[in-house]
Amino acid sequence: MLVTAIAPIALEVGANRIVRGQALAHPFGDPSLAPAAERAYRARLVATALRALTEPVTGPTVFES
Repeated sequence: MLVTAIAPIALEVGANRIVRGQALAHPFGDPSLAPAAERAYRARLVATALRALTEPVTGPTVFES
């Protein structure tokens, strides 16, 4: 599984589970958000990543949070 802001590259290299992150420099956060909103954003990303790990896939699949 890969969390990245640049899903097309992850698809090219053959990652099976791809979770789309915010930005290249901050794939697991958004510094423009208030602290409480960023915590909620990060919690959504983690929940999406856990869901991606539990869902069966047959090839590269992009999960949106």
